[in-house]
Amino acid sequence: MRVWNWEGFFSYFTNPYLLEGALVTLFLTVSTLCIGFLLGLGLTLMRMSSSRILNGIASTYVWIFRGTPLLVQLIIIYTGLPQLGLVRLSVLQSAIIGLALNEAAYLSEILRGGILSVGPGQKDAARSLGLNRRQAFLLIIMPQALRVIIPPLGNSVNGLLKTTSIASVISMEELLRRGQILMQQRFEVLEIFCVVAIIYLVMTTAWDFVQRRIEAYFGKAYGPVATTQLARDDR
Repeated sequence: MRVWNWEGFFSYFTNPYLLEGALVTLFLTVSTLCIGFLLGLGLTLMRMSSSRILNGIASTYVWIFRGTPLLVQLIIIYTGLPQLGLVRLSVLQSAIIGLALNEAAYLSEILRGGILSVGPGQKDAARSLGLNRRQAFLLIIMPQALRVIIPPLGNSVNGLLKTTSIASVISMEELLRRGQILMQQRFEVLEIFCVVAIIYLVMTTAWDFVQRRIEAYFGKAYGPVATTQLARDDR
């Protein structure tokens, strides 16, 4: 009885069908991140506004999407909305919308935490320089908040790369789904699963390298070199 097919195992690393699935996974990740970031920023501004209505809407949104499973959300969007006679979305549209709506709830908390980490004195200093609220937010608050936001945001991207696999439940042909289809055709379950896992590992490792470079770039002004320079300036 054959237990492991080494030739098949190595051949799947160059299988066009699987590699296209990896590209679909990357596309889902980037699309979800862009849309989710914009939605998350909007939710953050709503939660930090003085309006109780806006704050309540944003808080309820975050409560619902963080408190229910993503799998359930995707199924409701893909199969539930047509049954209610509202709208029928394609698999790709349902996957992107569902992932983005869910990710926005988490990103809003990351953004809110980063913005709140900037002391109120910075806002007062911006106003004393004659900057309006928009200019103060873009030029003073956000550059400082990014140093706090980027690490958890990078971890969120890493998790999102793997979370896209849940879209396979609604027949989205990303990496995992295409691996499952190959398993049904070739009956090499363990080999294909291992290759899929390694491809995910390669993508997350590559992102980890990029994340470290981004963190180093935004942390330059707060690192040991910057501290030494400030000490010299004080003398």
